[in-house]
Amino acid sequence: MASRIEQEIESLRAAIREHDHHYFVEGKSVISDREYDRLFERLKQLEAEHPELITADSPTQRVAGAPIEGFEHVTHRVPMLSIDNTYNEADLRAFDDRVRRGLDGEPVEYLVDPKIDGVSASLRFEHGRLVLGATRGDGQTGDDVTANVRTIRSIPLRLHGTGWPDVLEVRGEIYWPRAEFDRFNAAREQRGEEPFANPRNATAGTLKSLDPREVAGRGLAFCAHGHGEVRPLKFDRASQLFDRLERWGIPTNPHRRLLRTIDAVIEFLHDWDARRRTLPYETDGLVIKVDRFDQRDALGATSRFPRWCVAYKYAAEQAESVIEAVDVQVGKLGTLTPRAVMRPVQLSGTTVRHASLHNFDQVERLDVRIGDTVVVEKAGEIIPQVVRVVKEKRPRSARKVEPPKMCPVCAGPVEKDEGGVYLRCINPACDAQIKERVRYFCGRDQMDIEGAGDALIEQLVDSGLVHNFADLYRLAGQRDRLLKLERVGEKSADNLLAAIEESKSRPLARVIAALNIRHVGRASAELLAAHFESMDRLADADDADLQQVDGIGPEIARSIRHFFRSAVGRKTWQDLRDVGVNMKQPRRRADATQPLAGKTVVVTGSLRNFTRQEIQDLIRELGGTAAGSVSRKTDFLVVGDEAGSKLDKARALGVKSLTEAEFLALVGRRPSKS
Repeated sequence: MASRIEQEIESLRAAIREHDHHYFVEGKSVISDREYDRLFERLKQLEAEHPELITADSPTQRVAGAPIEGFEHVTHRVPMLSIDNTYNEADLRAFDDRVRRGLDGEPVEYLVDPKIDGVSASLRFEHGRLVLGATRGDGQTGDDVTANVRTIRSIPLRLHGTGWPDVLEVRGEIYWPRAEFDRFNAAREQRGEEPFANPRNATAGTLKSLDPREVAGRGLAFCAHGHGEVRPLKFDRASQLFDRLERWGIPTNPHRRLLRTIDAVIEFLHDWDARRRTLPYETDGLVIKVDRFDQRDALGATSRFPRWCVAYKYAAEQAESVIEAVDVQVGKLGTLTPRAVMRPVQLSGTTVRHASLHNFDQVERLDVRIGDTVVVEKAGEIIPQVVRVVKEKRPRSARKVEPPKMCPVCAGPVEKDEGGVYLRCINPACDAQIKERVRYFCGRDQMDIEGAGDALIEQLVDSGLVHNFADLYRLAGQRDRLLKLERVGEKSADNLLAAIEESKSRPLARVIAALNIRHVGRASAELLAAHFESMDRLADADDADLQQVDGIGPEIARSIRHFFRSAVGRKTWQDLRDVGVNMKQPRRRADATQPLAGKTVVVTGSLRNFTRQEIQDLIRELGGTAAGSVSRKTDFLVVGDEAGSKLDKARALGVKSLTEAEFLALVGRRPSKS
C-alpha cells in the first residue's frame, strides 16, 4: 500500500498535469501563478527528500539538467509520408472523384485539419508514458529529440485518463506560436543579437539544440494531425481516434471538421481563408483526409503519395502598394541588390514596407518606376517581392530607376558580371561587404558563432573592432572595448568570446565554406577538404590540381585559384591560421562494405524523397563522393524530375544513369516520401 508521501507526490503530479493541460493546451488558467508555483515547489521539495520516488514522467523532470552529446538516429516503425498538394477547386474535385472511384462509389467522409506551418515530429507513448520524440528526417529515419520534446509543456509526459493503447505513436507539428516567437525575437534584439527570420526555420533550429534548457525557454507547442503505429488500434475512424487523443491530453486542432461532401469541404476552404490570419500560428492551407481507416487501406498509396489524403494550399497573398523609393543593398560578394521602399501594406499577417527587386535587369524588365503602384507577394510566405507594375495607375511624375554608377556605401567603382545580370562593388574594403562577409562567416553552416547577430556585427565593424575574419579571434584582447558597445553586457560578451574560441576547432570544410570564395558552397567545400586535407595544399593547388576533384570544373577552379593567389585571399586564410583556426581535415576512413564506397555520384533534377542537401549528405554517409558536375570519373548520375544538361552530358560520356527508385534500391533504402 502506498505511503502518505507517495500519495501526496502522485496527487501533486496529477494536479500539475491537469493545470498544465488547462494552460498550455486549452489556453485558460484555473488557478493563479502563485498557487501553481506553490504546488510545483512542494513537489520538488518532496522529491528532493525522497529521490527514490522520482519518476521520468514527473513534471519536475521535463528539462534535462545538462546538454546532451548528440542525436541518435531512429527508424520510424511506420514511414512518415508526405502529402500531395492542390491549389484550386478543380484539383480537389478531381481528388474526390479518384477517391470515390477507388471505393466503388461507397459513401465517404473527410476529416479536414488546418495545415500548421511547423516541423513534423512523431511522439511515441508506451503504456501511457512518453518514451520517444523524433523528427521526420527523411521519412524513414529521423533524429531522436526526446530530451527537447519533453520540454514542450503542451506535450504530456504521461497520458491522461485510461484506456490508451499499449503503443500510441502520434504525428503532428511542433511550432512556435507567434506571440512567443515575437517575444523571443524582441529579447534577442535587445541583447544585440540577430532576430530569427521566421517561426518555422527557428523551430527546426531549436529542435536541433543540444541543450534542452535552451529549448525550454522558447515556448514551442505541438498539435497532432496523424498517427503512426497504434497497438492495438480499436477505432474505425480517424475522427474517433482524435476525439480520444483530446481526452488523453494530446493537443489536437479544435478547428478540424468532419465533412460529408466535397462541396462542404470547398465551402469550409473559403470560410477558413478569411479566419486563418487570426490564428496564433502560421498556416498556409488545409489537409483533407478520408476518415475511415478501412477506406484508407483500400485506397492505398501510389509511389508518390497516399491516395486517401491531399493538402490544399492557398495562393500566396498579394497586395498593392506604391513605391516611394528604391534603395540598394550591398552583399558579401559586393552584389548590389535593388529594394523597393513602399507605403506600408498588410501582407500575410505582417506589415510590409520593403520588397525585393532582385537585380537591375529585373527592374528594367518589369519597368518599375518610383511612384508606381505595384503588386507584392511573399515568396514562400517569407520574402516579399514585387511581381508586376499596375501600369494603368502610373502617375505622370513616375521616375525611372537608374542603376548606380558607384557603390552607395563606399562610393567605390561598380562592374557588371561578364555575361551576368548583377552589378557588384569591386572595393574589397567596402564596409557593407565586410559586414555581410562577417555575418556569413559566423553563420550556422559555416563557423556557427552563436551570439554574433546582425546588430552586434554592425557595431563591431562601425567601431573599428573588426575589419576582417581574424579580428573576431582578437576580440578576446579587446574585451573592455567590446563592453562599451550598445547592449553588450558582461555575460553576453563572455558568451560571444567563448563561442568564437570554440569555432577555432571547426572542420576544414566549414572554414573553406566560410571564406566566401565565389561559387564555393558547403558541398564544394566538403569535396575540397576531403581531397586536399589541409588549407596549405589547397592554397598551392593550380587549375589542374583543383579539377582533379570531382565536381570542381574550370569556372570554380578559376575562382578558387584567384582567391588564393590574390593578396586579400592569401592574407585572409593565413591570418586565420595565425590566430589558431583549424586548417586540417582528418582523413576519412574508407569502409569498403558501404554501398557507395569509392563511388562518385552526381544528382540532377528534383527528387521526391530528398532535398539536394539530404541526398548529398546520404551519399557521403554511405562512403561516396557527392560531386556537382558530370565527368568521366563519375560512376553514376541520379536523375530526378526535370533533369537538365547533366543528363545529356552523362549520355555523351557513357556515364550510367539511375532513377531515384533505382538509387534507393542500390543503397538499400526504402522510399521515404510518397
